[in-house]
Amino acid sequence: MTPKEKAEELFNDYYSYLKANLMYDEESREDAKQCALIAVDECINIHFNLESDKNGIGKSFKYWKEVKQEIEKL
Repeated sequence: MTPKEKAEELFNDYYSYLKANLMYDEESREDAKQCALIAVDECINIHFNLESDKNGIGKSFKYWKEVKQEIEKL
């Protein structure tokens, strides 16, 4: 899954959940974006703290940073 696809998946999961709870569309969009960014920040922090495995962690860290950039574009 590309970083863009993952970003859209995370965003859409949160957006559907928030919209189902009768929030306004624009409010749901911003809340979904913030929730997705929190989730990605958590992934980045976990991988950053496990930096001992430079190969796998480095690729994972780069992937999640790209996902975060894609979410911010939404």
